[in-house]
Amino acid sequence: MIQDIAPHILDNQYTPVLPDKDSFLLCFHGNEVLINLSDDGIVFPRLKDLESEHENLQEECRYLFTIDSQSFYLTDNIVPVQGTGFSMANVEIFRTAQPQHLSFAGITAFQIFSWYQSRRFCGRCGKPMEHHDKERMMYCSACGLQEYPKLSPAVIVGIADGNKLLMSRYSGRNYKKYALIAGFAEVGETIEETVKREVMEEVGLKVKNIRYYKSQPWAFSSTLLLGFYADLDGSEHITLDRNELEFAEWFGREEIPECDTSISLTNEMIMKFKNNEV
Repeated sequence: MIQDIAPHILDNQYTPVLPDKDSFLLCFHGNEVLINLSDDGIVFPRLKDLESEHENLQEECRYLFTIDSQSFYLTDNIVPVQGTGFSMANVEIFRTAQPQHLSFAGITAFQIFSWYQSRRFCGRCGKPMEHHDKERMMYCSACGLQEYPKLSPAVIVGIADGNKLLMSRYSGRNYKKYALIAGFAEVGETIEETVKREVMEEVGLKVKNIRYYKSQPWAFSSTLLLGFYADLDGSEHITLDRNELEFAEWFGREEIPECDTSISLTNEMIMKFKNNEV
């Protein structure tokens, strides 16, 4: 999956020091990122590539994390300069671009960038928020509110009926490949209750024997995904919530199409079931 970058190692401990000339800079505008796509894959600009065109650039960088002791920083207000080889690309490129550890760095940086953008002003008193100097936290000096990076827990559920798996497709989305039942946890419920509620809401089924499989950080939506398998409890008749899904149907193991498992927890869970490994 996208976070499986071994032998590379991510260290996301917040260490607010100034970048050196070889530090990577991540610059986002909306849903686009400044990169160069070479024959070897993703290339991020380094401080030395951009500092001659942008005054005080080093002081304006915000520390992100390291991968293998290589530092990554966030910076704003960078305008692509002709002749440098760098241009803007949609962050969706991080779903497939290589090398994988740089794609993971890019989308993780985008998650932090998006959180910073949504915390520019205090949600309690409306005053500008400030960066803390020792931890990744935004605070309001006027009323004392503290904000830490947001994670939204969500479940993915592989519903099994013997040798059959329930497969679905989302309604009203660009993503048209097969998926499993999924949804966000609500305030006041356990994750197991989320599994049962989402299955009932989306396909009108009951489940039992809920089994945790694996988790995945999914920075495209600032989500922490929790994967479960569960067995059908009772009737297999599907009552589709067409606001959420355009399709849901039972597939035997041999009927499940092959899919790429290198990116998402959903795909890995589907192929684990197909190959009778769970």
